[in-house]
Amino acid sequence: MRVDWDGLREAARAANARAYASYSGYRVGAAALVDDGRVVTGCNVENAAYGVTLCAECGLISDLINGGGGRLLAFTCCNAGGERIMPCGRCRQLLWEHGGAGLLVDTPEGVWPMERVLPQAFGAVDLER
Repeated sequence: MRVDWDGLREAARAANARAYASYSGYRVGAAALVDDGRVVTGCNVENAAYGVTLCAECGLISDLINGGGGRLLAFTCCNAGGERIMPCGRCRQLLWEHGGAGLLVDTPEGVWPMERVLPQAFGAVDLER
């Protein structure tokens, strides 16, 4: 499947505009292409109890599951300036669960496979060991 990176980046910027970043002021928007052709998005949602803040990737995964599931093929996220940023460690694990080693991640240094973004990742197969 062909990846429209410009379209994904625009969807992430649109999600960014809806972020609720009342405490940090650091808005994040995320977008991903699903194996059935859908585009799913998410934005960060902060909370006064900081530990329950939701990253943009959490919203994106909720959108994925709520829309019927599937596998993520390509992912991007951005800050309020529209600049590509890397997902945090927790979010890399979320992305691995729903995209695996081959998920393409739009990083500030170019497009990388998830296995490079999160080397030696822990996944469902490890639970069988």
